[in-house]
Parts: sequence; structure tokens; C-alpha cells
Amino acid sequence: MKQSHDKTVFIWWMFLCSWSLMSLFVFGSGQSLPDLSLRSLSLAAAAAVCFVLYHWFTGFAYREGDLSMTYPLAQTAMLYVPVWGVFLLGERLTFAGGLGILLIVMGAYCIQLRSLSPDELFRPFSQLTNRSVQAALLAGFVYSIGAVLDKTGVDNYSAYHFTYVLVFFMLSFMSLNLVRSRYRGRILKEWSRNRTLILWSGPVMLASFLSFRFGLQLSPVSYAVPVRQVSLLIGVLIGLLFLREPFGRIRLLSSGLILLGVVFIWHG
Repeated sequence: MKQSHDKTVFIWWMFLCSWSLMSLFVFGSGQSLPDLSLRSLSLAAAAAVCFVLYHWFTGFAYREGDLSMTYPLAQTAMLYVPVWGVFLLGERLTFAGGLGILLIVMGAYCIQLRSLSPDELFRPFSQLTNRSVQAALLAGFVYSIGAVLDKTGVDNYSAYHFTYVLVFFMLSFMSLNLVRSRYRGRILKEWSRNRTLILWSGPVMLASFLSFRFGLQLSPVSYAVPVRQVSLLIGVLIGLLFLREPFGRIRLLSSGLILLGVVFIWHG
């Protein structure tokens, strides 16, 4: 996605590719979707709204604000999700698991900061009147709501088929956005520029969707959402090895905190 030209259109192509692959698996095998209750349909639609809003809010925040200020705030979903998990879903956290969540939150928060000084640590919260900061905080909040809806959905319906319906709704909402005149001609242009990247990224995104939701079905959402931040470790390595990005001490320390947090959650 970082190498794409028109990122909004590229993401739409990724979703279209992922959903098309899922459709081939579902209907190419001669199967059909299990009976879908109104409750499961509503959960998938509501979760899709939350995740699309998350992408929209984070996109606005990153475009309008300083990344080192907005990125940490967009990760605040990890603070809300354990609260929703305990009070809404009746989940229970062990001491080691709770400590692991805290370490991952700290690592995800610090990974884009420019220094670990007190002024820098609290700088994102000192700009609460800034629209990009408000968008980043909203992104974290709506994602946490979507995660709870997601967890409820996979607990009551096949994880694979719930993911299929969820991706369909997200793709539909994104398509409504691309109908606007400002995107005229941009869809085919992005395809012609990056069709190879799109065709590779679709299966990768599909693997991410499915592995997370199968994990969500097997574990408390309070643990699953923070542990997903292990992707930040992979992102740092990709940036270092392939994109030649600088690898500062803060990223190294933050990555270590995330990895340590995952170990605590594993043992908890």
C-alpha cells in the first residue's frame, strides 16, 4: 500500500480482490452461506461501518497532522477493548495478561515518537483541540467498538463466513465513496499502474482477515486486539530491510516492549 499511487483506490482494489477470492472459495466448492440471522447480518454491517470509519479517521489524521502525534493516539483502541471485553463480554484477564496488554500499548504508543522525553510523551494529549488529534482519538474509539462487534459475530456464526459478509459490507461502503465524481478515471488508472501489487496484496489481506478472526474466535478480544500489534514488529523489519527506513533506538525499544507484551499474554 505504501508503494501505491492512489491509496484510497488501492485499498478498494485490495478489498475487491480479497472478497473475490473468498467468493471463489465459498461458491466454487459448491457450498453456500449458512443461514444468516438478522443479528449476525446486523453485527457484520455495524462492524463494517466502524472499520470504514476507522480508516477514514486515520487517513484524515495522518494527512492533516504530524505522524508522531497522531499515530500513537490512533492506537488507543487497545485501551478500550479490554474494558469492553470485561464489562460487556464477561471476559477475565490474568495479571500476566493484563501486564502484557499494558506493555503492548506502551510499545505501540511510543513507536512513532521522536524522543522519550516527558514533553514528547505527553505532546499528543496537549493538542486535543487539533482536528487531526481528534480524528486519531475517534479512530481508536470506533475501532474498539468494531472489535467487540466482530468478536460477538464470530462467536455466533462461522468465522470464515462472517468475515466474508463483513468484507462485503466494507467493500460496499468503500464503493459508495468511489462513486463520487472526484474518483472518475482513478480506479482504472491505479489498476494499470499497480495491478501486480494489487493481485499480491489481495491474498495477503485475505490471510490477515481470516487468521485474525479465527484467532478472535479462539481467544478473548481483550488479548486478540493487542497481540495483533505484532504487525508493528514486521513493519519495522520491512522498513529496515526493504524500504531502507531509519531504525532508531525508539523503534527498537518499542518493538521490544511489544514482543515482551506478547510473551506475557502467551503465558497469561
